[in-house]
Amino acid sequence: MAGRLKVKPGFQTAFFLCETLECIMNDFERIYRDWHEYAKNRDSEALIGLYADDAVLESPLVPVILNIESGILNGKAEILRFLQEGTRRRPNELVRWYRDGSRFISGDTLIWEYPRQTPDGNQVDILEVMRIGQGKIRHHRIYWGWFGTQMLIRSASGKA
Repeated sequence: MAGRLKVKPGFQTAFFLCETLECIMNDFERIYRDWHEYAKNRDSEALIGLYADDAVLESPLVPVILNIESGILNGKAEILRFLQEGTRRRPNELVRWYRDGSRFISGDTLIWEYPRQTPDGNQVDILEVMRIGQGKIRHHRIYWGWFGTQMLIRSASGKA
């Protein structure tokens, strides 16, 4: 991977700057491929390796899985706890891991969708939005569509 270490003016920390579009695209493509495979195969340890130490994850599933108020997790330890518990409790026939191969990359942001409609029927509809830096996920936001949101509402209603 071609790159150089630079210090951005006004900042005291260094960051890794890819010198080529190929270097940048390799990080995005690797994360797009690996995140999906690791999540699908329930490999929490490999999955957490894709995140920066100070990463942030936001999802409406966080309060449901961890029984906490906030949907925001800070740092690898909190994110790993969520990934492990979510993996342990996951057997859900509506998690099919279907995606059509489309992804969108702009600046430091990678986006892809798990659409509701699949060749095998409905699945939980999710949009993954990740800010990537230094080859790691820095900020991960997960947005749920109407179908998945209805499942979360039913789950929360059952606990009330």
